[in-house]
Amino acid sequence: MWQDLYRELGPRGLRIVTVALDTGGAEAVRPWIKAARPEHPTLIDRAHVVDELFGITNVPSGVWIDEAGLIVRPPETAYPRRPNYQDREIPPDASAEEVADIAEVKKLRTEAEKYVAALRDWVELGAESHFVLAPEEVLRRSQPRGVEEARAAAHFELGQHLHLLGRAEDAVPHFREAYRLQPDNWTYKRQAWELLAPHQTPVEVYGSDWLTDVRKIGAENYYPPLEM
Repeated sequence: MWQDLYRELGPRGLRIVTVALDTGGAEAVRPWIKAARPEHPTLIDRAHVVDELFGITNVPSGVWIDEAGLIVRPPETAYPRRPNYQDREIPPDASAEEVADIAEVKKLRTEAEKYVAALRDWVELGAESHFVLAPEEVLRRSQPRGVEEARAAAHFELGQHLHLLGRAEDAVPHFREAYRLQPDNWTYKRQAWELLAPHQTPVEVYGSDWLTDVRKIGAENYYPPLEM
């Protein structure tokens, strides 16, 4: 989805780098990268270092970094265009459960037009754009890293390590503890579910799945509103 925006704004100075957060590595994300045919740098973060360093707790998230290497907007929901799932048609033979699931997903707040408009303004005006935040505001909006968040990160890293060693059962308690300690970190939950069940469908050992947890908080609250 970012390729079109890169073609538009790249010649005007914007450098886009997309990062796939996936413990599964190249094999897990290769089909998506091939389909996107990116002309900009596309990286694979198997260890989830990017989300740990920047405080990313859900995807897609964007971080704005200026020419001096300073963060001028911390992680926030970043859709470069309206996602296809919000316009998905309901199949005529869909069950009542499928109809309800599709309707729930369509409630997700994405605000792609708002985000892209701000990005274009930044490209045009640079530091003069009113979407560029002062350092103190960047700090205010950044995710805190307290003791529980640090412990959650440690458990998540242990879970990944054990899973990659082929010890999937031993990884489960650490993944569970990671999102118990930081329940609003969807990158932890989504990765743990995806490793055991493609498309984050119900996993018995976790007692939940993506859509069930989305319903718990309300789909409209899954992505916070953009603070522009």
